[in-house]
Amino acid sequence: RLGLERGGSAREALEVMVELLERYGQGGSCKEEPEPFVYHNTFLLADRREAWVLETAGRYWAAQRITEGSRNISNQLSLGTELTAEHAGLRQHARTQGWWSGEGAFSFADVFSLPNQPPRMEAAKARYRAGQELLRQHAGHITAETLMAILRDKDSGICVDSEGFRTAGSMVSVLPRDPAVPCVHFFTATPDPSRSVFKPFVFVAGVKPAPQVTSPTFRDDPARTIPRFQSTVDRRHELYRRHQAALELMERDQERGQKLLETLRDLERQGLEGMKALLGGTVTPHPEELADLFFDCVEAEMKFYT
Repeated sequence: RLGLERGGSAREALEVMVELLERYGQGGSCKEEPEPFVYHNTFLLADRREAWVLETAGRYWAAQRITEGSRNISNQLSLGTELTAEHAGLRQHARTQGWWSGEGAFSFADVFSLPNQPPRMEAAKARYRAGQELLRQHAGHITAETLMAILRDKDSGICVDSEGFRTAGSMVSVLPRDPAVPCVHFFTATPDPSRSVFKPFVFVAGVKPAPQVTSPTFRDDPARTIPRFQSTVDRRHELYRRHQAALELMERDQERGQKLLETLRDLERQGLEGMKALLGGTVTPHPEELADLFFDCVEAEMKFYT
């Protein structure tokens, strides 16, 4: 979040993030439960001109600039020997720990990955390979719809809805190289993209707030009260709650659920077609239309749940 706030480009965001990482490190539980669930993070950073993969291990990090093709990440280290930038003390730290002899090529993933990885890492590896293959199948003609379909793929494990986990809000962005053409972002704002609507959002002046997708706040928030997470609260926003009720309907009544899903897909197609016209220059919406775009899409989706 601070990389997005303080960096004016993908490279600047990278610099912000690694500076903070080296100064403060990383940590904290990924779930609101007394028993911590912790892992270190990897990132995809992209702007109109360039893209980076950033992978971390404690305060240490490595990054690669991606100049062509496609790239995916999946809860594991994947950067090998082709590093564009790295922590100044990365290799010395590896030698000091006995992870690398200093001889031969230095592979960040090989050196910094755990020798005995937990079982869940096998699922992450399978998900990573599946993502690579799905991208390879569409090489040269990847569209927003392609990425939405990949994010909805359950066989690969990319879309998760089991074992206590559910894929949270998903996002697809179109970043044209031409600065005169706006960037378009598609958000679900609801879990399980296989049964969610990707809704378009464009950054313009005066964007209309969407309170329907703003999570509630709490005076005695268990995430901020020490000791933490001794109680639970319902953080679902209004769209989330209505969407979850719709999911339950889909599971109880398959026929009605299928009709609802088809209706939601029609809503999504309308948004995609409108954004294609915008990106292609065949239509020029009024600024206030773009300012209201995401709000209107959320409102339309909520009506289908009523």
